Amino acid sequence: MRIVLWHVHGSWTTSFVQGPHTYLLPVLPDRGEDGRGRARTWDWPANAVEMTPEELRETDVDLVLLQRPHEAELAERWLGRRPGRDVPVVYLEHSTPLGGVPDSVHPAAGMPGCTLVHVTHFNRLFWDAGATPTTVIEHGIIDPGPRYTGAEARAAVAVNEPLRRGRVTGTDLLPHFADAVPLDVFGMGTAGLADHLGLPEERCRSRELQQEELHTAMAARRVYLHPFRWTSLGLSLLEAMYLGMPVVALDTTETAEAVPPDAGVVSNRLDVLREALRAFAADPEHARLTGERARAAVSARYGLHRFLDDWERLTKEVTR
Repeated sequence: MRIVLWHVHGSWTTSFVQGPHTYLLPVLPDRGEDGRGRARTWDWPANAVEMTPEELRETDVDLVLLQRPHEAELAERWLGRRPGRDVPVVYLEHSTPLGGVPDSVHPAAGMPGCTLVHVTHFNRLFWDAGATPTTVIEHGIIDPGPRYTGAEARAAVAVNEPLRRGRVTGTDLLPHFADAVPLDVFGMGTAGLADHLGLPEERCRSRELQQEELHTAMAARRVYLHPFRWTSLGLSLLEAMYLGMPVVALDTTETAEAVPPDAGVVSNRLDVLREALRAFAADPEHARLTGERARAAVSARYGLHRFLDDWERLTKEVTR
């Protein structure tokens, strides 16, 4: 089966292209947002194939996977076929609605022939899809291995663009947590974060790393902190659990579903979260045992094989 999808979410796509099909990734000369092609910071298999718009028009396609509203128009223009009418279509929604919650109408509502897929049950509940068929396929994570050492009594935070995204990612909360345990914030656009927050560099260090380096660096920190207020279930949270890290997270969106009580601390009380950070930092054995339970939990629910099986069932349903 030949599936067209845009390279939008690198971590999610890394799991998706592990499947048995040929994945056609639009590429443009500038490799901008509508034509990134193959990933350059993840290891993707050979069945993830770059194609120009001209090549796509000459290629038989079995399914189009949309992830952004304007991709329906791009697909029709580049393929010369209308998604949902001339070629089967699925719309994958990664995110929670940003405006008009909880009355947000999804862009795929009413799209002819479309099936809408959410990555969490929370997202499905909060988006209004109208009569569009809707389902949930939860995340699947490639096992990075049990790398946890917890050698540094610091908390890891993984977030891209924390200055731009602000309250959504809980950036404003970081000084509250840095007062309890020093933080290492990993991600793009993190330079200057300590100055922006008025924190000493030692209390809030920023680093931009490639994916392989990131996992090893995170696993050397004692605990993972997930301060996100309003976002879909972060893959960084699940990856941290897979590494064997204990987690401390806000009790928002789907987090409580993903983190069992014995795998970390989930709360909306800042005092509870600060105390949890202190406790993990002060007790390496407690942190290690909690991280082992976190790894077991994420392996059981968010394993790659379950994820690929779920997508295989759906693609067969919508293309038959």
